[in-house]
Amino acid sequence: MDKVVIYIHGKGGNAEESVHYKSLFSDCDVVGLNYTAQYPWEAKKEFPPLFDLICKNYKSVQIVANSIGAYFAMNALSGKQIEKAYFISPIVNMEQLIVDMMFWANVTEDELQDRKEIETTFGETLSWEYLCYVRKNPITWEIPTDVLFGEKDNLTSYATISEFAKQTKSTLTVMRNGEHWFHTEEQMKFLDEWINKSRQLEVGRMCDDENRNREGFPPVF
Repeated sequence: MDKVVIYIHGKGGNAEESVHYKSLFSDCDVVGLNYTAQYPWEAKKEFPPLFDLICKNYKSVQIVANSIGAYFAMNALSGKQIEKAYFISPIVNMEQLIVDMMFWANVTEDELQDRKEIETTFGETLSWEYLCYVRKNPITWEIPTDVLFGEKDNLTSYATISEFAKQTKSTLTVMRNGEHWFHTEEQMKFLDEWINKSRQLEVGRMCDDENRNREGFPPVF
């Protein structure tokens, strides 16, 4: 095959999760990105060589990225030749998420700056270095992207994901009563149908473009 789909897992996930997507992309090789980065500056160094190693023998590359994996991908791979991206519950505004977690933990910015790292009762460690990094490295993303979002996502608000979709011209699909972590039978069925529908629409668009080209019209974007 000359096409590959790279799966980028979220926190607590692993590259083996890519197996689920093999049947959804039966015309492509599907490979999980086996990374160890826990911070965006680590992903910035680790992702590009891993990506290049996987893609060197393929003409077409797409990605499926989950949660913080999507943020890491946008931070590290925005300059790569990626044909299409599928984002599942993506973290699209890391600064806002950190600020939200500071609010949940009743931590001020001055406190975080002074202490550098603060453990929270909900299992996350607030980091002044992390907050400074995301402020100094805003995301720029111009790759055609479809986004799947759960209505009850507890990490990203609908306003935030809608603004991202608007700014990046991404399509946004919202699962009613869906959560940040798509894992139940119902949620995974919705996810699979979302990918299948998106791929069918993409094939239809490409066929329309080919027909328009034959008739002397420019493609529609």
